[in-house]
Amino acid sequence: MNKSSIIPAPWSLIVCAATLLLIACGNEPPPPAPVPAPVLPALPPTPEFDADSAYAWVAAQVAFGPRVPATAAHTACGDALVARFKALGAEVVEQTGSVTVYSGQKVPLRNIIARFKPEVKERVLLFAHWDTRPFADKDDERKNEPIDGANDGASGVGVLMEVARSIAKKDHGPGVDILLTDVEDYGQPSGAMVGDERSMETWALGAQYFAKNPHVSGYTARFGILLDMVGAKDAKFYREALSMQFAPAVVNKVWRTAAAIGHGDRFIQETKYFVGIDDHVPVNKVLRIPSIDIIQYDPSTQAFGPYWHTHDDNLSVIDRETLRAVGRTVLEVVWQER
Repeated sequence: MNKSSIIPAPWSLIVCAATLLLIACGNEPPPPAPVPAPVLPALPPTPEFDADSAYAWVAAQVAFGPRVPATAAHTACGDALVARFKALGAEVVEQTGSVTVYSGQKVPLRNIIARFKPEVKERVLLFAHWDTRPFADKDDERKNEPIDGANDGASGVGVLMEVARSIAKKDHGPGVDILLTDVEDYGQPSGAMVGDERSMETWALGAQYFAKNPHVSGYTARFGILLDMVGAKDAKFYREALSMQFAPAVVNKVWRTAAAIGHGDRFIQETKYFVGIDDHVPVNKVLRIPSIDIIQYDPSTQAFGPYWHTHDDNLSVIDRETLRAVGRTVLEVVWQER
């Protein structure tokens, strides 16, 4: 080839191409700006929890007498609870039947379920037992007579009856079911704290019935909170070990909330194993609803206080400040659910 026939590219074109290449490589378009998180509307303020109202509901239950299944006091008290729920606008479901207690005797069962905003699919479950111990097996006297159960039974129900008053006005977030279980406290004497599975299964019969026969087919809830023995003076609430096993995130939420609203002195950030079985166990195991137990623990007795399952569990044990600490905490947790 004749070298004189090769026409070199003009220098201006070469420089221009190189410049464009450098610009393309060194000036990539900036990344897209992050999309801001949606601003959720502010929730209405959490209503005040009226400890006097909760106390009045504890006193009203005790006034009926021991709420032992198959007694007139039990029937009358149940009727009063149902009437109050209906007056608040709840849809009430009653589960009735019979269960066999540790002695082989069949006793009637009456679970009471109050459904607030039943049309909403998302649910939260609050529960407590409303029956009382049919004998005072931890007492030195009158062992075969039923107890008042002011703390063991009535306190949890009293708190939930006052919580229900506020929940009835709640328009946001999930619906709430309040379950009052029956035949919780008819278990085999000395069988609640030991490792004998057969004796422990004689407790919480109403909750066992509910777990196997929920009021709604396929029933579930975001979480559950059980209240048991939540009204005694100076009561402390430790993180219960089975709750930590089944639902640690719910425990953390409740205990953090308690601390944030000024009740950290009541809700102790320490785990204790002291419950063999309670109503939250079948709800966790059968329905798979992560549920926790807010229940008093007394380090001096390594149980639930010296009045537990004795005739000293009467109205004199109940303290409005304890009811207030528990009630405010539970109401705040539920109210903040969106």
